[in-house]
Amino acid sequence: MKAPLALLASATLLAGCQSVGELPTEQLGSANFTLSNGVPAGTARLLGSGDTVSLAIAVAGLTPGAHGFHLHTTGDCTRPEFTSAGGHLNPYGKGHGIMDSDGAHMGDLPNLTVSAQGTATATFDLRGNRAELLSALFDSDGTAIVIHADPDDGTSEPAGNAGKRVACAVLKQS
Repeated sequence: MKAPLALLASATLLAGCQSVGELPTEQLGSANFTLSNGVPAGTARLLGSGDTVSLAIAVAGLTPGAHGFHLHTTGDCTRPEFTSAGGHLNPYGKGHGIMDSDGAHMGDLPNLTVSAQGTATATFDLRGNRAELLSALFDSDGTAIVIHADPDDGTSEPAGNAGKRVACAVLKQS
């Protein structure tokens, strides 16, 4: 299973219409996803290019369709519920959801679309400047990346009706 995940991660980094000058130049952090049953499910890489910070992921073993995808306040992925990861990362007290008129939590990300084969690759630029993001992501209790069972509706408090947590990864600074 490691070879396909490595290929997914490589494809994620190379995907898109970026020129060489726009490609991330620095790995800032990484994480390994685990499903609620303990099976490894993929990787995440936190990448930097100038003041932009991006999160690139490659996952497998999920149900097809849209899944809520968030950064959570605590770098702890205790199975099977992953509730130890806390709520969404929200250092500025914003409302929930990428469609919130007040602006989204730092931890709110677009839904992750999983293919019919149960795999997904995606790269998301995080909101905020590099210094603020790194300070919040790598604070004293760390940050978890959580994938939910259902799509995030983009507005409902506190988690967009995204359902149970099905995969989790603890972000570690590089």
